[in-house]
Amino acid sequence: MLGSSNISFKNRFKLVPKGLRIKNCCLQYDEEPESVSLINSASSPASRGSSIKYNNRRRAMDGVNGGSGNRARFSSDDGSDLFGEGSSNGVVSQSLSGGELSEPAMVHVEQRSGLTKRLKRNNEEWGSGWSRGGIIDSDWLTDYSRVAADALQTQKISMYSSVRRLVRRIGRRSEYRGVLTDADFGYDMTVANGDTEEDLTPDSPPVFSKYEDFHTIDWQRDLARDRLRHKFIVAKKHDFPFGLLLSMWDAGSGWICVLLVGLAAGAVAGIIDIGARWMSDLKDGICADRFWLDREHCCWSSNDSFYKDFDCNSWTTWPEMFNYYDKNFFYYTTEFVFYVGWSVLMAGLTVTLVKVFAPYACGSGIPEIKCILSGFVIRGYLGKWTFIIKSVGLILASASGLSLGKEGPMVHLACCIGNIFSYFFPKYGLNEAKKREILSASAAAGVSVAFGAPIGGVMFSLEEASYYFPLKTMWRSFFCALVAGIILRIVNPFGSDQTSLFHVDYSMKWTFIELIPFAGLGLFGGILGSLFIWSNIKWCRFRKTNKILGGHPIYEVMIVAALTSAIGFNNPYTRKSASALIKQLFDRCGPEDYMQDLCDYQNKTFSSDKVDDNYHTGEFGIGVTNAFWQLIMALICKLLFTIFTFGVKVPSGLFVPSMAMGAISGRLVGITMEGIIASLQQSVGHNDMWACQIGKDCVMPGLYAMVGAAAVLGGVTRMTVSLVVIMFELTGSLEFIVPTMVAVMFAKWVGDAICSLGIYDAHIELNGYPFLDNKGEYPYSTVASQVMKPGAGNDDLGVIYQDSMTVGEIEKLLQETQYNGFPVVVSSDSMSLVGFCTRRDIQLALATARKTQSYVVTSSIVVFSNTVPEPSSSGDPAPLKLRRLMDLAPMTITDQTPMETVIDMFRKLGLRQVLVTKNGRLLGVITKKDILQFMKRSEH
Repeated sequence: MLGSSNISFKNRFKLVPKGLRIKNCCLQYDEEPESVSLINSASSPASRGSSIKYNNRRRAMDGVNGGSGNRARFSSDDGSDLFGEGSSNGVVSQSLSGGELSEPAMVHVEQRSGLTKRLKRNNEEWGSGWSRGGIIDSDWLTDYSRVAADALQTQKISMYSSVRRLVRRIGRRSEYRGVLTDADFGYDMTVANGDTEEDLTPDSPPVFSKYEDFHTIDWQRDLARDRLRHKFIVAKKHDFPFGLLLSMWDAGSGWICVLLVGLAAGAVAGIIDIGARWMSDLKDGICADRFWLDREHCCWSSNDSFYKDFDCNSWTTWPEMFNYYDKNFFYYTTEFVFYVGWSVLMAGLTVTLVKVFAPYACGSGIPEIKCILSGFVIRGYLGKWTFIIKSVGLILASASGLSLGKEGPMVHLACCIGNIFSYFFPKYGLNEAKKREILSASAAAGVSVAFGAPIGGVMFSLEEASYYFPLKTMWRSFFCALVAGIILRIVNPFGSDQTSLFHVDYSMKWTFIELIPFAGLGLFGGILGSLFIWSNIKWCRFRKTNKILGGHPIYEVMIVAALTSAIGFNNPYTRKSASALIKQLFDRCGPEDYMQDLCDYQNKTFSSDKVDDNYHTGEFGIGVTNAFWQLIMALICKLLFTIFTFGVKVPSGLFVPSMAMGAISGRLVGITMEGIIASLQQSVGHNDMWACQIGKDCVMPGLYAMVGAAAVLGGVTRMTVSLVVIMFELTGSLEFIVPTMVAVMFAKWVGDAICSLGIYDAHIELNGYPFLDNKGEYPYSTVASQVMKPGAGNDDLGVIYQDSMTVGEIEKLLQETQYNGFPVVVSSDSMSLVGFCTRRDIQLALATARKTQSYVVTSSIVVFSNTVPEPSSSGDPAPLKLRRLMDLAPMTITDQTPMETVIDMFRKLGLRQVLVTKNGRLLGVITKKDILQFMKRSEH
């Protein structure tokens, strides 16, 4: 058995097939990027300095299919070709002396299952060549040489294509347990290190990145990697036909990915809408002959309803299931028990699923999505379990009667779909910065299917969600939202053949005098939104600090569900779902509404075939008066319920509850204005200020409900352009964009004056996420030296010296500090900056070097320069060279750089840290966390 041996590559990878594992093998490039060395650290095949360990049982691997000009060339010490013809650009040389480890990496392979026996001809041909070199005997080579030949089988050594070829060939006989990860390969600092253009060959292999949980990504580094990958693809374009096909696939993979996301998002949204409507009606009863239909579709099929909300004969309430048809005390008690019981059961099941299977499935998800799109990494937040549990939980939670909506979580679900599909396209799945382009398009699709508003979804992603939104991403977001909207229309979950959720058809025009109450609704929306944000954040902070409340989320959800359903049972405007309530408040009164209190006017004049223009003129009946007070109580209850519900451990959105509160307040204002105008008409007569004839409708209360819904939602979320577009697509009312814009702008002005943060930004701040808003302005009169760490006069700055620190000293530095990276300087005297190394890279490099290189000991010098220092004595251990791990061009600023400039650099370039220097000497480091802490101190 061989002990250990090294194969050098610049980039590192890890391949873990089920049937094959190579142990303790190191791959790295030599200083010449196009030459590769197979280095052995001892002259004997059995020496413990070698790194390829192999079970000496006779195993064989088939699947090599190399040829002239395509297989890497292996040569012995005398330069002769061992394996036959090969390309001169991919020469693999042998060395009998110890090798230098520059960028260690492990390729673990272990032969477990028996494969086909190696042909005698190949054993003789290849084994004899290696025996001449004196490194590996022919018995071992029979089993292993084919793998090495496969892994190095390109004209210019390309790690990525070689490994993928190896994966495909071994995959015929074994199942893979792992994937390529940056944990074991991923250093590509060629661009950052300032290598010359000649060194950056088009065949340079693409490199991928993996970040730790709750870390921020390096946008510049990931985008540079993608440019290198694209350069590699373009270079292969001339290799007809596979190079051309690869280039075409790479160009179209983004569009294919967002197409799949749109298809899946539309289908999932349709299923959730259908399931939520059916389970929501389950609290009241069931369709006896067709149990799979909700109440509306059940009564449509029976065709015996006389007016809206009338229970048809096919719909059976729960007391009627027990043959109680007399509406007495027992009837209402049974109805109440079933209503509250179903609500508590659904809410309890939801929170149990979330707690047990997917803790990240709770809440709206939009605050976390904003952080993820800004570059923050939250492992598992967009995973498959989160997607499954949130989809099921969203149906149950919205049907339980809790004051929440399913529109916000739809954005989270769409981003989960985008994350899952991105892994089918390595261009996006293995590059965190590129993946966020898919997630931005997914967020647009989420709003598109939630409201039936494709353009509003794109505007929402641009205005509210996305951090990095190039023009190409906007086009793909539009396409993704379009596909999702089409699929939702095909599924037709509401059975109305309309994409707009709350379609209205007002026949009247608004007058300029009505801009005053519209602006008043905007003021009310800003005040109510600020009150809601303040109260909800206070309650969520109390939940975080209280052990009893925070430690028992199941009990909290069940108590909130019981109180919500019990209190809201007797009020018809709190008993029905928020979406049904909004639709009713948006509608104008017609013949089908004559039994509703909200449309109880004394002078109803309509025919059987169409609604007359003067259906009502503001003379209220007793029903309208009762509905007025019921709406006031519903508004108070909705506000309180939503304050205590948003933030519990169930999937919960905020769009629909906010719109419901706004629609209630708008309808109240509309009814009031209708009465005032009617009184003025009777006392004053016709006036140019209200351009309508006597006896005709001058005020449409449903229009005020629509404007009020936009105003409160704008006051809560602080959205502007996207909100107006969503409301336009939601109602299909192009005529009333101006009133909506007036209300939304007043709501934002008043809300920003009272509380500067919207609800999503407030929750980001509450959870302590490192989110640097790219839309704010920060006029600070400070300089970088006042914010950097360590501060002036503090010597606690963890640095690495380029050629004077040992392995033990660096390991001690890693143990004693928690920094995520370390500047590399010349020496402690000069402190001249050389580069920057991340903590993860150094830890992995040292751990791998100790495992694979016997000469790497605690006293080995670690070198970050081109020149290796001469050993002071012959007994000194060999140095460990890690220059390739270092970023030679880190972002640097001077100590007098204004903080406004520094903040702009972090926001627009997506930096993780900048180094502060003075006359070339390192003074300190500024991270995104330091920026956020500085901004928080400045606000107070």
